[in-house]
Amino acid sequence: MGFRFSLFVTFLTLALVASHAALSPELYWKSVLPNTPVPKAVTDLLHPDPVEDKSTAVGVGKGGVNVDAPDVFIGYRHGASENQLHDVQNTAIFFVEKDLHPGTKMNLHFTENLNEVTFLPRQVAKSIPFSSNQMPEILNRFSVKPGSLEADIMQNTIKECEEAGIKGEEKYCATSLESMIDFSTSKLGKNVRAISTEVEKRTQLQEYTISAGIEKLTDNKSVVCHKQNYAYAVFYCHAIQTTSAYIVPLEGTDGTKAKAVAVCHTDTSAWNPKHLAFQVLKVNPGTVPICHFLPEDHIVWVANKKPAA
Repeated sequence: MGFRFSLFVTFLTLALVASHAALSPELYWKSVLPNTPVPKAVTDLLHPDPVEDKSTAVGVGKGGVNVDAPDVFIGYRHGASENQLHDVQNTAIFFVEKDLHPGTKMNLHFTENLNEVTFLPRQVAKSIPFSSNQMPEILNRFSVKPGSLEADIMQNTIKECEEAGIKGEEKYCATSLESMIDFSTSKLGKNVRAISTEVEKRTQLQEYTISAGIEKLTDNKSVVCHKQNYAYAVFYCHAIQTTSAYIVPLEGTDGTKAKAVAVCHTDTSAWNPKHLAFQVLKVNPGTVPICHFLPEDHIVWVANKKPAA
């Protein structure tokens, strides 16, 4: 199932017009972060594959969006639903930090997000309402029927963006690449690395083994940006002091190799006691560092340990 946004091409036209008046998202990256390589999660949204019928697809099921429950990687205030518990029973969606070493085996499925959208230039994104109070206008602008699944997805994304963060969490929903860059650099400075998970090829759920060569990116502050399902590229970004991040080499039973970004939360005391992580790992809040791999379209930002060139 997918969104059929009749005005999407119009917005792309506006984006092209706007690019003459301001830096494009790609040029803005190069101007602010000249020494920071652009991760694949970003390049995929700068130069997306053509989408049939000019539509914007949103995956529902098959690892896509679940409008009945918040994203498990951002909804720390929420407990797990029965559907979530059932869906992850054979997958290592969460693990403890002590298991992050070569030789550890995990069942993983790196799913492809079907929300094939693109970044809008900031001035175009700012001209589009993004508020629960303006949902009727938003739905009308995108020709989405109120009460439809598409409307629920859009409303859920905005709702998650508007919820207050937990203690120690600074959150921000970036509706453009420029605003994501500005938020991340405001927390970490401009000498940063931006990294996303990369998998050699599309595979089904299988067992992966952690290989040698784990790289610790940070043991303190990071900014993690999670791509949301919406009409254009929107990222839920949050800065949390008590996190560590790693690049983890993996190899599947079929030989597929991946470099996955793992984020570990060292203080989970403010999370909902019924959060999915506690239920699948059978641990209590605040007792052990809890980790998860980032999907391919999510991004972790960390301070660069090397001096800027």
